[in-house]
Amino acid sequence: MSVTVELPEGHRAGERGLHRASLAVFLAGVATFAMLYEPQALLPELARAFDVTPAGSTLSISVATVALAIGLLVLGPLSDRRGRTTILQVSLASAAVLAVAIALSPSWELLLVLRGVQGFALAGLSAVGVAYLREELHGSVSSRAIGLFIAGNAIGGLTGRLLGGFLTDLGGWRLALGGVAALGVACAVAVRVLLPAPRRFVPVDRQGSLLRSLGSAFTDPALLMLYGMAACLMAAFVAVYNAGTFRLESEPYLLSPSIASLVFLAYLLGSASSPTAGWLADRLSRRLVVPVSIVVMGGGVALTLLAPLWCFVLGLCVLTVGFFSAHAVGSGWVAARASLGGRPVGQAASLYSFWYYVGSSVGGTLAGRAWQGSGWPAVALLAGGLTLATLLLALALVRTRSLHPQLR
Repeated sequence: MSVTVELPEGHRAGERGLHRASLAVFLAGVATFAMLYEPQALLPELARAFDVTPAGSTLSISVATVALAIGLLVLGPLSDRRGRTTILQVSLASAAVLAVAIALSPSWELLLVLRGVQGFALAGLSAVGVAYLREELHGSVSSRAIGLFIAGNAIGGLTGRLLGGFLTDLGGWRLALGGVAALGVACAVAVRVLLPAPRRFVPVDRQGSLLRSLGSAFTDPALLMLYGMAACLMAAFVAVYNAGTFRLESEPYLLSPSIASLVFLAYLLGSASSPTAGWLADRLSRRLVVPVSIVVMGGGVALTLLAPLWCFVLGLCVLTVGFFSAHAVGSGWVAARASLGGRPVGQAASLYSFWYYVGSSVGGTLAGRAWQGSGWPAVALLAGGLTLATLLLALALVRTRSLHPQLR
């Protein structure tokens, strides 16, 4: 006879556990995305240092995101059986150590290999972050905490790029990567101290093959649409930012790495829009917030086509607000949909992230080729087409049936 164990209630607003969990996952997001995208502001410098093409330099990002996507397929299901906290802590610590080795890499080939291994390690946070927050926090605060987590991702992406740009001007790309590695080590220590022990995790029984278990997350059309949205969203976003570093250092702008990296301050808007979008989704509807956010992102892509530098920067700001709003709500939607549908939350969340990072790899690589071939108009056309595809998927998602009468 099976015995039902009553789980303790999730951390509520005002409780110490909520603050510790939110801060720990926020810092993990800062470190993860600073280390993952640290080369983005350095792409022109890396191309010169290792004598590779602009498209070739984007491999420093693409190999990491591909490896991260593969890691999600392993660590997501593993977290459903073994728990979230250990995977998060070990992954972050390993990635920080690898960041130090990358800064000391003597060759382009070794740098790419180390970046691939680091990408796999960084999969830990993306595989478990949303699932951990949804499990350990009360439903009344989980969307806001997930929004804060996405904000940490935005601030991490900003920090890695800004720090990289300024340190490159001071002492070259090795100093830049070393500075981000130090940040990763500090955040890994803080997360180890802050992250509360899990109290609501229930292991998923090991029944059937891994492929069958993964396949259950593909049986809901709404989840499939969310996976497709993740891929297209991230492909468009990374395409603009990857190629944007080359545009800012080329005619007519001719900006230095440190000045060009200031454009990534737009990420601050993303860190603000993520929790705001989560708050709006809780009070209005995910089905309203997501399409509107995607339309905003498309408007940002269009603005980057205008020649003045201020128009390009404004376009990046608008694009960033739209992207992080859509992503914050979409990632939470996956976890909620999987939970209500009786599917493993960790696997569904990891599959969302898998397609998200596949989109990053593909979009970043295609953007490098578009820039080499036809300049910025080709990059904007690529990003605009991907944004339109995301909007069509979102509109189809709006028409799907909700699994809970109070969740819209």
